[in-house]
Amino acid sequence: METHYKSSSCSLLFYVLVFLYTVSLSAAAVDRRKKLEEDDRITKLPRQPKVNFSQYSGYITVDQKAGRALFYWLIEAPDQTQPTSKPLVLWLNGGPGCSSVAYGASEEVGPFRVRSEGRTLYLSKYAWNREANLLFLDSPAGVGFSYSNTSSDTYTVGDKRTASDAYTFLINWIERFPRYKHRTFFLAGESYAGHYIPELSQIIVRKHKGVKNPILNFKGFLLGNPLLDDYYDNIGTHEYWWNHGLIAASTYNDLKKYCPNQTFLFPKKECNDALTRAYAEFGDIDPYNIYMSPCSARIGTLKKNLERSLPWKFRGNDECIVRYTTKYMNLPNVQKALHANVTRLPYPWTPCSRAIRSNWTASPKSMLPIFKKLIAAGIRIWVYSGDTDAILPLTATRYSIDALKLENNISWYAWVSHHNNRVGGWTQVYNGLTYVTVRGAGHEVPLSKPRLALQLFRNFLDNIPMPASLSN
Repeated sequence: METHYKSSSCSLLFYVLVFLYTVSLSAAAVDRRKKLEEDDRITKLPRQPKVNFSQYSGYITVDQKAGRALFYWLIEAPDQTQPTSKPLVLWLNGGPGCSSVAYGASEEVGPFRVRSEGRTLYLSKYAWNREANLLFLDSPAGVGFSYSNTSSDTYTVGDKRTASDAYTFLINWIERFPRYKHRTFFLAGESYAGHYIPELSQIIVRKHKGVKNPILNFKGFLLGNPLLDDYYDNIGTHEYWWNHGLIAASTYNDLKKYCPNQTFLFPKKECNDALTRAYAEFGDIDPYNIYMSPCSARIGTLKKNLERSLPWKFRGNDECIVRYTTKYMNLPNVQKALHANVTRLPYPWTPCSRAIRSNWTASPKSMLPIFKKLIAAGIRIWVYSGDTDAILPLTATRYSIDALKLENNISWYAWVSHHNNRVGGWTQVYNGLTYVTVRGAGHEVPLSKPRLALQLFRNFLDNIPMPASLSN
């Protein structure tokens, strides 16, 4: 009897010790996670105004063997008394090869803008972190502050790996910030993110199929002036140029003859020759916003570039903001405050990577098959167009949407601004997709029409059609 008692006591003691050891391991893991989060906290950026929200930035490794690490900047919503009160939104810029920190965060939807001297920040009145927690990602590795220790990664980059790395980033990032687990989650972005976002969405939906209460509580995405389908984008873009008087009739005829079936990124000679002639006929305008001129310091450079290259390799006016941002992001004290690992970067910080763009290896001709699958899966999809963008204009996007052959729920109508009850653009609601145009906006809608863009973002989050009048 005594032997049995001793045996039972030993067994109990063993399980208690195992339990305590497990608890200590868990506590240590929590402590490590908290330390990583606190190490990423931005106490204050140089010459930053006082704010009432938290910021974090740093790296998440997405491929240990290759040494690929993606840089993020999290800007939370102000004074969150309820941890789950605001959704999480991942913003992606396109290019391919352009930084979300350079564009989305610093001149579109983030809270800070850089003054013209390139050293001081001021606040935007229409920042999207009023409505959501914003997560900006420099993707793929080699863009912005993101890097790879494997040089060949620059020459093998494409859509597939970019989407896979972005998903790995999200899964690893959310372990560092577990308060965002199960949080309502959206994707947003523009331009070549018309590829990034549907492809990433497809991975998320596939990985979480049948999972109850998924860690990534993905609900939908918002896309601005996106690249969706090479054929329809070519047809619609060249038609826009013709209808807006930007090109000659002979040039338009050559574009129709040689370009419809060409890839958007790498057109063949006959098409490229017609495009080069078209860009020369544009004159000194900003093709990202046709009623604006390029930044005055860059007009001569833009002319030379248009003679030999596609214009979307270069930015247009942007009110010169990207030049100010470039100065700021290259300041050593700014890089230190952002926790940028500059020792891993073989070049100064640039808003776009020419190496990534010129070596892009895989770009599917169409995202429309993925759109159909995501619509069938119940993913919320909103697409918007600034109507003065000549790079990926509304005509291109409308042709792509028409090709989906979706059932119409609410016919085309003018929507109004909450600010002054004037027409802000036009919209149509389909079964599974909402399309919105923004009147007078260029390629970067939140840059040129920030008040209207914020209104659009709010309606997207609430999934409420744009108002036809103030009473709506």
